[in-house]
Amino acid sequence: MLIAAILIEGAVAVIAVLAALKGRPYLYGLALTFAIYVLYDLARLEGWNVGEGVLSVLFLIASLSALAAVVGLYREKR
Repeated sequence: MLIAAILIEGAVAVIAVLAALKGRPYLYGLALTFAIYVLYDLARLEGWNVGEGVLSVLFLIASLSALAAVVGLYREKR
């Protein structure tokens, strides 16, 4: 299940980057969010020793980048 999650999160990150390159730069925030999710899940899968403080900062960054992406989507002209 964890490997499937990593693959899906990676796909979302790549698609978000491709969409950002086509004129939606706020989607880099979404790409960053899912890249952080991939990193977190890889750390769990591989048993990397990552401190709770580091994980807290990573998830704060992920939350802020997701917020930026959503604000960009909201503000986008239709």
